[in-house]
Amino acid sequence: MTGRGRTAPTGSAAGRLRRLRWWLTVLFTAMNAAGLVVFAWLLVRADSQQGEQRLDAELRRVTTAVTRLIQVDNGGALVTAYVGEDELNTQCPQFAILPGDSERFTGHLSQRICVPVEPALLGGLAARAVQTRLPLNSYARDTDGELVRVRAEPFRNDTGQYIGAVVAVADAGPERDRHNQVTALVVGGCLLLVAAVGAAGHLLSGRAIRPAVAALEQQEVLLAETAHDLRTPVAALRALAETARDNPTRRADLLPRTVALASRMGSIIDGLLVRARLAAGVEQLAIQPVWLDQVVSTVVEETPTEGATVTVTAAPTKVNADPVLVQRAIGNLLDNALRHGRRPGDPAIVHVTVAGGRVLVADHGPGIDAAVARENFDRFTSGGGSSGLGLSIVRWVAQAHGGMLRVYNAEEGGAIFELVLPTIDD
Repeated sequence: MTGRGRTAPTGSAAGRLRRLRWWLTVLFTAMNAAGLVVFAWLLVRADSQQGEQRLDAELRRVTTAVTRLIQVDNGGALVTAYVGEDELNTQCPQFAILPGDSERFTGHLSQRICVPVEPALLGGLAARAVQTRLPLNSYARDTDGELVRVRAEPFRNDTGQYIGAVVAVADAGPERDRHNQVTALVVGGCLLLVAAVGAAGHLLSGRAIRPAVAALEQQEVLLAETAHDLRTPVAALRALAETARDNPTRRADLLPRTVALASRMGSIIDGLLVRARLAAGVEQLAIQPVWLDQVVSTVVEETPTEGATVTVTAAPTKVNADPVLVQRAIGNLLDNALRHGRRPGDPAIVHVTVAGGRVLVADHGPGIDAAVARENFDRFTSGGGSSGLGLSIVRWVAQAHGGMLRVYNAEEGGAIFELVLPTIDD
């Protein structure tokens, strides 16, 4: 009579569908993560390019202004006096006016040294700019090994010949640090988005497959309950058929019992199909006013006791319920008490009490484990190796009517099952 928790078989259809949910979550997350990686890469690359453009714009401002300040006198000599008087000479970025390989003149270095750079590096950049006759932008390292951005812009003399270049140098460290911060923010944001997308995908996939899982579970339960409820009648029907075969003189007596048993089997099948249709939502409970005391009395009168003692104490009680389902639930409680509510070697003693929308079925058996009693009745196993499907059906009937099923031990021994249904006030 005790129930113990059940874990859904991993090989069942419902279990495989649940595993499919995780695969869908992984696939959904991976697809979105791939898109976010591409987006993050494009964003980081665009930010890097914009940083370079800002540095190059600042360097271009300096080289262009300095180039305009360079003058050539009547003798063709280079004059940098105006450069020394301009405020650019004392600001950052720093710059240098240097000759190319084919010309020699006295160069000029700005007064303020913002980053330490080797003169050979600046001279090499100036020579390359004069050779290509195009502005040159690139990264380099200063004497401390730090990253700098440089621009070399060539200039011409009065005859149009490229003779030198203005080389400006800017510290790329602040821009690099800013870009690293942006990269960290983008990566962190993408990780958070991937986690959020994964959680959302798991919820959405679960919501999508929940109806299918419920339908499969209902199907598995229906098959198990059908086998449970038909096992005993089928065995009895076979026994009657074998008896009638071996004893021709008793056929007239056995035939009515066989017909009644077949009718009972049909009722069981109809009840299971009704439950399946109700659980699937294609049929509604046939709720109507029912005298609960009369239903209980009828069930007790029609249930074979096989030597057991069954007493009924009932007060008139009217409830809102489906009479067929309630009758079956009470029959399952009574059958459970008759089977398991006894001491070894003694006949079962069962007391049924009806009052206030409650049906109490008490037995004189060994009772139940209090810890296990607090758990839900399991559909597949119960204590003593018996099937718990009968009690599971009782619980389902109670919940379908907005009621409940309780189980506890009596102080004097034995178990008590209490079925509670909503009453009708007269």
